[in-house]
Amino acid sequence: MGAAGRDFHNFNMVYRDDPGSEVIAFTATQIPEIAGRRYPPSLAGERYPDGIPIVDESELSTLCVEKHIDQIVFAYSDVTHARVMHMASIVLSSGADFVLLGPEHTMLSAKVPVIATSAVRTGCGKSQTTRWLSGLLKQQGFEVSVIRHPMPYGDLERQAVQRFASREDLDTARCTIEEREEYEPHLALGNIVYAGVDYAKIVTQAEAEADVILWDGGNNDFPFIHPDLHIVLVDPLRPGNETTHHPGEAVLRMAHIIVVAKANSASDADVQRVTESARKINPTATVVRGASPVRLEEPDKVRGNRVLVVEDGPTITHGGMSYGAGFVAATQAQPSEIVDPRAIAVGEIAAVYARYPHIGSVLPAVGYHPSQVEALRHTINSADVDVVVSATPCDLGSLIDIDRPVVRVRYEFAELGLPKLSRLVQAFLEKRTRDRKS
Repeated sequence: MGAAGRDFHNFNMVYRDDPGSEVIAFTATQIPEIAGRRYPPSLAGERYPDGIPIVDESELSTLCVEKHIDQIVFAYSDVTHARVMHMASIVLSSGADFVLLGPEHTMLSAKVPVIATSAVRTGCGKSQTTRWLSGLLKQQGFEVSVIRHPMPYGDLERQAVQRFASREDLDTARCTIEEREEYEPHLALGNIVYAGVDYAKIVTQAEAEADVILWDGGNNDFPFIHPDLHIVLVDPLRPGNETTHHPGEAVLRMAHIIVVAKANSASDADVQRVTESARKINPTATVVRGASPVRLEEPDKVRGNRVLVVEDGPTITHGGMSYGAGFVAATQAQPSEIVDPRAIAVGEIAAVYARYPHIGSVLPAVGYHPSQVEALRHTINSADVDVVVSATPCDLGSLIDIDRPVVRVRYEFAELGLPKLSRLVQAFLEKRTRDRKS
């Protein structure tokens, strides 16, 4: 059971070459237009010459009965603990086992140090933290490879190993908006980004050109590579979420360093509440605080005008937030009105609002496939506004034709208070250097 990421990795690591197992199907959820395809033979291995079908998760109970399934492996992330057990109940009622594979069986090893960034929920600020870490490492003379949690939503065979060094590489790979949100900011810093499907091959290539690998996690999943230093973010804007979602709670318990992110934006009480919760759950980890300063590029274009706010897609959808950095930045610039796009949303964008009713008066930048991108474009251009405020990390205006001025929102990681994350990372690297010399 998956969402075109963790599920494929678990198969590659545990089942692909196992003569004692026969994988009947993958089920798909969260990501549109994945079901109905096949995991290709070139990736599935010699035991699956026809590949493996990918079916919709709604067919799960029927599959269990008709195919006499012995085990169902749950393999996707950022779902409530209750949701996981509801799915387990469907499986158990059919007589099958419900399985969760852990780090020991699914983590690869690298020949170079690995620093991983994870979080308890989608939208905590993993990628901006990873970008900040890349700058810190490069200042000290390290060559860095960034490996991103998978988002293989296109031709899986072509996407087995992806290496991105330029925007042209993104165009060639026909990357979705969601992929560009993660890759473009790294490329702007000169980082090489790896992603894809076959992470054993990805790690082999990445470690060949780097002194350090940075794992940039997706959702609230744990890393695919064994981390030598594991940094996990918690979010005081969503206090209590430290223990509500899978596998975020497990990730928090694995952390070496816990970052209370966005501490500049949350109330002191919520920062303290999340800090105390994190320390109780993982008393051996070091807790630091971080800020996520938000900067609107051209506030004068927003002030006094009617504004449409476009937010980072995953943060607003399965991340569970009603608004994000774009709404905050636009509000601070004092527009005459922030226009609610829900009434004018069309097609697949309207379907997103129906699926995620918690979303407020902002527009999530979803674009997993062309028809969804077209619905996004139509919704934006139908809004009666003077300016579009875009808080998606990718350059939305270069991907779709927007007929209003676009003002971008930037947000990065910044250290806040003591202890400093930079000093902890430097201490880790110094110890690794001493250990290697000895």
